[in-house]
Amino acid sequence: MIDEVSAWLRARGAESVPHAGGSLYEHLGRVRERLAGHGLGEDEQLAGLTHAAYGTDGFHVVLLDVTDRAELRALIGVKAEAMVYRYGGCDRDRTWRALPSTQTIRCRFTGNAESPTPAELRAFADLSIVNELDVFERSAEIAAKAGDYFRSVFPTWEPLASPSVMADCRRTLGL
Repeated sequence: MIDEVSAWLRARGAESVPHAGGSLYEHLGRVRERLAGHGLGEDEQLAGLTHAAYGTDGFHVVLLDVTDRAELRALIGVKAEAMVYRYGGCDRDRTWRALPSTQTIRCRFTGNAESPTPAELRAFADLSIVNELDVFERSAEIAAKAGDYFRSVFPTWEPLASPSVMADCRRTLGL
């Protein structure tokens, strides 16, 4: 399955999209590997591998228009695609700081608010943290610009995220 998804990403041009630490393709692979290293399941790993398919609030390159969700759903499955949609659609300014208290994710695609299940919220938090840790480690510019923000937000997510991801977060961000 990973090989099939990797081929899909290459066909979509992910190898030629610049990203912290090389290309978007390389970043997506590292995020998947890091999620796997935390013992997270196949759905979480597939979501990690494709998390930027619809673009994100912080990365505006789109590999697949959000109106074509059925294509990604057929490739990685319903559960993993829902994670990608939730992650890519997250309005970070309206979600991240408030997440521990509201447990609500605001969607930049629709403007709607969603209250995910605890398992869905954990998958969202884990993917969000792991993604930013990879960027933080590979871009001194992003680390300088966003490091304090990450250090102020991610510790508040401890009740939401996997213990292994939070330990990685503390280690990587020097908390």
